Amino acid sequence: QVQLVEAGGGLVQAGGSLRLSCAASGRTFSNYHLGWFRQAPGKEREFVAAINWSFDSTLYAGSVKGRFTISGDNAKNTVYLQMNSLKPEDTAVYYCAARWSFMWTSLTPRASDYDLWGQGTQVTVSS
Repeated sequence: QVQLVEAGGGLVQAGGSLRLSCAASGRTFSNYHLGWFRQAPGKEREFVAAINWSFDSTLYAGSVKGRFTISGDNAKNTVYLQMNSLKPEDTAVYYCAARWSFMWTSLTPRASDYDLWGQGTQVTVSS
């Protein structure tokens, strides 16, 4: 079973950039669609972005579209979330998630559709 380990969080000023990574251990991402979610204090977990396991289809939340980019590297068994033009409202714990899927399975923004979760990494954007 694949295990997910996030890294790359930290403190950044508004307008800055961060790149999060999600590495898989135990096996490859084959047959897993990957997603990024975030949860701010006192709020529900929300969808950020998703990518299919061939890394050629993506889905974004409206609040991050045009600022965040999800991508994958098969050789490194890693998925990335490049976050640009960060805003204080992007402050949250960011989680990587994986959903076992067939190639034709659609990407989904529903957290309940994902089978595996990482431990999360904190992103704090100061104003």
